[in-house]
Amino acid sequence: MTVREIFTLTICLFLVSCSTNKPTPGIQGANPNSRPFVVSPEKPQADPPPPNRPIIRAESAIVLDATSGRILYQKNARTERAVASTQKLLTALVVSRSGPLSDPVTVTTSDTQVEPSKLYVKTGETYTRKTLVKALLVRSGNDIAKALARDVAGTEDNFCNRMNEMARAVGMRQSHFKNPHGLTESGQYSTALDIALLGRQVMKHPFFRECMRIKNYTFTYSDGRTKVLKNTNKLLTRLPYCTGMKTGTTNASGRCLIS
Repeated sequence: MTVREIFTLTICLFLVSCSTNKPTPGIQGANPNSRPFVVSPEKPQADPPPPNRPIIRAESAIVLDATSGRILYQKNARTERAVASTQKLLTALVVSRSGPLSDPVTVTTSDTQVEPSKLYVKTGETYTRKTLVKALLVRSGNDIAKALARDVAGTEDNFCNRMNEMARAVGMRQSHFKNPHGLTESGQYSTALDIALLGRQVMKHPFFRECMRIKNYTFTYSDGRTKVLKNTNKLLTRLPYCTGMKTGTTNASGRCLIS
């Protein structure tokens, strides 16, 4: 069964959801003024969803007030699951707290040895951390995540230790990370609640807010080539009140979004 995860955050609300292709019942709300009814065994009936109430087919979901942290809605929000590239928000957060973003990063061969999505930076090329973080949040390059992790912590394992320390510091109690990019790995997981808490923390940083709302970013390679990177978050072009954040997709996690 294919699992789809959808993570959505508005300016003041976080909606994190994870769904499968199998439709599940919508949000049902009891109407205290409705009349009693009899359900025939041959023709089962149920109250329809209240007017204007969205039907949530996701396996996990949460709506969190970004200002107060109050949970407004949740559905299996503490179920552990793969979250794909949405965890790159944590990668960016760790990088931002590990020295100046103006520091240079020189790409190594090991950085380029990863599955797509990639920006296809080359061995020996040099960029600032700031440039790479911006590209990471806009286009979600796995090679970029690896380069940043190695530059900051020396090894990917050391960086993941920092990720897990940071996760605990921001209140993520049901998460464990084993790589900086979100590709599927045994023992790596998070929850809708934890990703919402991460998103709330990330939105406190002006630089991250600026990066995540960029629709198109012109990335300049070391040799002078340029490439326009389109934000993977399609809500930015569809909803005027969307302020961005992060998408992610793997076979294990399905499609993911926190926005």
